[in-house]
Amino acid sequence: MSRARAAARLRVPLVALLAALVAASAVLLGAGSAQAAGYRYWSFWEGNGKNWEYATQGPSLLRPDDGTVQGFRFAVSEDSGDADQPRRAPDFGAICADTPGKDGRKRVALVIDPGTTTDAPDGEKPPALRTACAQVAPDASSAEALAAVAKPLRYDDSAMLCAISGYPRTGCGEQVSDSGSAKPSEPTKTAEDAGEDAGEEGDGGGGPSVGLLVGIGAVLLLGIAAVAQARRRR
Repeated sequence: MSRARAAARLRVPLVALLAALVAASAVLLGAGSAQAAGYRYWSFWEGNGKNWEYATQGPSLLRPDDGTVQGFRFAVSEDSGDADQPRRAPDFGAICADTPGKDGRKRVALVIDPGTTTDAPDGEKPPALRTACAQVAPDASSAEALAAVAKPLRYDDSAMLCAISGYPRTGCGEQVSDSGSAKPSEPTKTAEDAGEDAGEEGDGGGGPSVGLLVGIGAVLLLGIAAVAQARRRR
């Protein structure tokens, strides 16, 4: 077989391989840039002494101990891993400083964060973030503690918390089609706020994820190896 014919036969699979690599890279990049749908709702959090942790039970089921901190944050997010935390530290001592303990009652500190104007449904303005110290019966749930300081509450038929202190007026966990543009941008914090929030939230940058870059790199390396092997066979 002549050298020219061998080179021509070699170019065909190489061109096909390169085309496949370009297509795979485009798919990976598209997956990284696509925005999944988000949902507008009140997320529920528990304080661990320093930071917030997404609650694994709903407020109607969880029965917090005396001296615990619970947080509620209204925002647009895709899931629990993407949810925004309350913008105040879970500091029981500071929140319940003016509420002395009482026999036969427990104290539950609450941070109620209605979010930013970007989180708000059309035509509504979020009220100010506030804290409260609920003093309730020892077996009270988180929902009962919240009701003691933040009525009216609104729930849907599945017991999902829809509104705190009447906010928002309507809606309950509705889907927001463009979560990228609806994602709240946090207002400028004071030095004290920045100190409280330090370490509580991970990097939420909009660039490609590490997994995406690793995937693209793996595809390109396979392509380079295939081309090198084909040249050695010439």
